[in-house]
Amino acid sequence: MSDPNPNPAPSRTPEQRKRDVLARLDGDVDLWVATASSTGAPTMVPLSFLWHGGALLMSTRRTNPTARNVAPSGPMVVSLGQTRDVVLIEGTAEVVESAALDREAGEAFVAKMDGWDPRTTPPWVFIRLTPDSMKAWREENELGTRQLMRAGAWLV
Repeated sequence: MSDPNPNPAPSRTPEQRKRDVLARLDGDVDLWVATASSTGAPTMVPLSFLWHGGALLMSTRRTNPTARNVAPSGPMVVSLGQTRDVVLIEGTAEVVESAALDREAGEAFVAKMDGWDPRTTPPWVFIRLTPDSMKAWREENELGTRQLMRAGAWLV
């Protein structure tokens, strides 16, 4: 079997990958969210997000499977990027009612979403994901050092 990319880019240092991840968390708008129901039925959806205060903030309808799967809190995995530039984040998510969301986070979310404010629509709730683990890699040459965060603490 041949290497799918015989000329991969040079491996980034973990410090550079952390900088790249933080830039993606600040600049990207959407990510893939994976959850599972209590019976194990998987759900994966794209959601817009804000990186704020060391956590990811997303919004969805209260009745959507993603919100139901984590209510009131539960495990979640999210992914940013393409298959050859991956950021994989695992952690514990919690549903946050609009009234319980601090004003600064709410305003920052609205600003990033170009004025869309889910706080004004009662069926919508926020989901806050606090990362426990964060990995980032582009090619096979970065797999050995892809772990950037463990147990909620940056390793680099």
